[in-house]
Amino acid sequence: MVHMTSPALTVGFDLDMTLIDSRPGIHACFEALSARTGTYIDCDLVVTRLGPPLEQELAHWFPADSIEETAGVYRAMYPEHAITGTLAMPGAREAVTAVRAAGGRAVVVTAKWEPNARLHLDHLGIDADEVVGNLWAERKAVALREHGASVYVGDHTGDVRGARTARAYSVAVATGPCDAEELREAGADVVLADLTEFPAWLENHRR
Repeated sequence: MVHMTSPALTVGFDLDMTLIDSRPGIHACFEALSARTGTYIDCDLVVTRLGPPLEQELAHWFPADSIEETAGVYRAMYPEHAITGTLAMPGAREAVTAVRAAGGRAVVVTAKWEPNARLHLDHLGIDADEVVGNLWAERKAVALREHGASVYVGDHTGDVRGARTARAYSVAVATGPCDAEELREAGADVVLADLTEFPAWLENHRR
């Protein structure tokens, strides 16, 4: 007789404005980049539109032929300026713990450069099973499929698109630049106010 078992639960999480509030650190790093390059950057504006790849933001402030080099400079400066100022989002640790308590795995899939993403998680004590960086929107589906994620949690419409492309359940949190209506219109299966609501949602979802 063959005994069938259900696949292990794997939940993907976005990083910026989902698990971490990186606005203070990113603001500080862009201020330092502005001072270093002599280029004006509206850092207050920058932190209102976190989510897309760094290069997309740099294109607002730097010529196209300098973006790759400038991105390298920013990423090298990032550990000094952005890590210690960043906070865990409310409920972030508890959300990851809830996945583990359900016998599952938590995988962080983010557009952020992977080494810096790992620094954030280590500094804040958020213990993800896997971290995959440098993926945005639909491209996040590559990692979600690879790791067998059936749920993906994010704050941006790009995260919703990534979940839908991977055919994962899209859980959106209205803690980033996209409000609840935008997230629903993008196709999120459920919209939570923040991650403090996630453990209860997960328990009900598994039932």
